[in-house]
Amino acid sequence: MGGPPADVSDTFLTERQAEVLALRNEGLTQREVAERIGTSVANVSSVESAARRNVEAAVRTVDLAELLECAVRFPVEAGLDLREVVDEIYARGDEAGLRVAYAEPELTTRLHDALGDRIESRRLTADVEVGITADGAVVTFPIRSVDADAPSG
Repeated sequence: MGGPPADVSDTFLTERQAEVLALRNEGLTQREVAERIGTSVANVSSVESAARRNVEAAVRTVDLAELLECAVRFPVEAGLDLREVVDEIYARGDEAGLRVAYAEPELTTRLHDALGDRIESRRLTADVEVGITADGAVVTFPIRSVDADAPSG
C-alpha cells in the first residue's frame, strides 16, 4: 500500500487530499477512509471532491503548457466532423512544414480519446484549440466560451 507521497508541498494537493485519494485508490469506501483518518464521511467526500478538482486543474495546466509550446496552434469550431478536424490538422501541418506524427486512423483515435466528452456522433460539441508540436505530436485544449466564465447573477 503506497499511501500519500512523502512531500506534497510542490503539488496542487494538500496532504489530507493526497491521503484521501491514496486510500480511495486502494479501494476503501469513503466510510472506511473516514474511520481510518478519524473524520466524517461528509468531510472525506468534501476533501475528495476538492482533490479531484485540483487534479483536473493540474491536468488542464499541463495540457495548456503543452499547447503553448506548439509550433502551430489553431481553433476548431464546434460542429465539425472528426474527419474534417483530421483534415484540418494535416493541412495546417503541411502549411507549416511539419509532418504530423500519426496516420489518419491513429490520429482519429487519439482525437476521440482526448475529446471524447466533446464529441457526439463524430461531431465536436465544443470549440477546441489544436496544436502541432515541432516533432509532429498533436495536442488539444478545450476553449471555454466567455459566457461560461462570466459570473452569474
